[in-house]
Amino acid sequence: MFRSTSAAIAVLSVSFVTALAQGGAKPTDPQIAHIAYTAGLIDAEAGKQAIKMSKNKDVIAFAESMVRDHEAVNKLALDLCKKLGVTPEDNDTSKSLSKDAKAKLAELSKLSGAAFDRAYINNEIAYHKTVNGALDNLLIPSSSNGELRSLLQQGLKIFRGHQQHAEDLAMKVR
Repeated sequence: MFRSTSAAIAVLSVSFVTALAQGGAKPTDPQIAHIAYTAGLIDAEAGKQAIKMSKNKDVIAFAESMVRDHEAVNKLALDLCKKLGVTPEDNDTSKSLSKDAKAKLAELSKLSGAAFDRAYINNEIAYHKTVNGALDNLLIPSSSNGELRSLLQQGLKIFRGHQQHAEDLAMKVR
């Protein structure tokens, strides 16, 4: 069971990195905005699923913070795009993220109890590691707009905290 979940997490991580690297060209600000928004939306949806499926109060509290924080950052991102007159641009990376997330949500929906909690938290760790790495190594350096870059940096600080929180929680739900 743990192996299949770990394999799925690895596939999601590799898929995300591969999608970012496709074409070799750095993403544009409208693409970066859409990738970041999509990544936040995905994590908020995963949190909503965990709130419905988990019976563990610590997992539910973590999931609630994922929903709250990712929706808040996404609102800031949409407000910034509106202010700058930028329309987020769908791209191969955001499409790949959405497709993989849909499959992950379906996989998690088949689990229950402690198995769900472990799989959800392990996915959160892997997802945040991947997204945080992409923000740090590609999206932030590729952004040409200072306000967008600043928002991404602000989000990265929050999301690093999420990763640490998930890693701490993983020790409790073993």
